[in-house]
Amino acid sequence: MSAFPTGVAVVTSFDAAGRAHGMACTALSSVTLDPATLLVCLGEASGTLAAVRESGYFAVNLLHAQSRHVADIFSRDVPDRFARVEWRPSPKHGQPWLVKDAFALAGCEVRQEISIGDHTLVLGEVHEVEQRDDVPLLVGLRRFSAWRVS
Repeated sequence: MSAFPTGVAVVTSFDAAGRAHGMACTALSSVTLDPATLLVCLGEASGTLAAVRESGYFAVNLLHAQSRHVADIFSRDVPDRFARVEWRPSPKHGQPWLVKDAFALAGCEVRQEISIGDHTLVLGEVHEVEQRDDVPLLVGLRRFSAWRVS
């Protein structure tokens, strides 16, 4: 699947102690329009999944083309990830929003989980959206890229 190009997102949430968690995610999809629902695939051992389960909420931060460094930070075991990026709580549900690096944010409430293998599929109903015009960050063939806008 690494040959299939896709957008890059960072899924974020707060745990019960109020600590921000996040991980890079390319396994995500829009599921339904009514109600607007997204699916994200999170590793079972992930602190982000644990935080999503504790809070019942998560944010999908869709990265723009100039945010490769953020994809790198959130795809590796880097200490203090959130100290390396600019973020703030999202307006409605207060989930971690990567304000400078996300061209769009979808704040979601967990509706269902499906465990399969070493991952959990999390379905979240979208309750908030922030968006600005920008070119999305893409990944495929283990390389980052962006659409050429003419």
